[in-house]
Amino acid sequence: MARMTTHSVEEHPMSDPSLRCTDAGSTSERRAPGRVHVYTGEGKGKTSAAMGLALRALGHRRRVFIGQFMKTGSSGEVAALGAFGLARVEGYGHDGWLFGEPTSEHQRRARAGFARSIDALTGGRYDIVILDEIDVALAFGLLTIDDCLLLLDRRPHEVELVFTGRSAPPEITARADLVTEMREVKHYYHQGVDARPGIEY
Repeated sequence: MARMTTHSVEEHPMSDPSLRCTDAGSTSERRAPGRVHVYTGEGKGKTSAAMGLALRALGHRRRVFIGQFMKTGSSGEVAALGAFGLARVEGYGHDGWLFGEPTSEHQRRARAGFARSIDALTGGRYDIVILDEIDVALAFGLLTIDDCLLLLDRRPHEVELVFTGRSAPPEITARADLVTEMREVKHYYHQGVDARPGIEY
């Protein structure tokens, strides 16, 4: 199996059992219907929105899994979640962001990430599953539309599922309960400002 970057400590480092990530709230709360979210569009903020949702969920003792396609896990949000042991985070990217044609290594890691995503979604261990940049992996041909539809088909009734990434296809958005499209109005990137640690990553 392709190597993947993992930041994972599933218990809060504090000693109070009520603060542990594995305590997901009452049984009735866990069985409430989950929804499918899609954060897409050309504007900045898709991953940030998903991470904000994760933080909110963790504050309510929900169990969160974050699988990041196209990324290696070296970002401020991943470092923070790993440091505090608040979620399972795995990266399925290779050698930074992908520009140009994907390699066989990109393909292997994406397929390994897909298998892990199915396991996280169906294994009963998580209340929220966030698949960051999965739409981009689809756009690059690393995954297929059938893969993404299978995730929707296999989602347990009570699990919240989040897809992020540009160019979400209509087959996905049609089945989502919530679709947010980030639209770029203005971005300092066009003024030559590079991505900054703590702001863009």
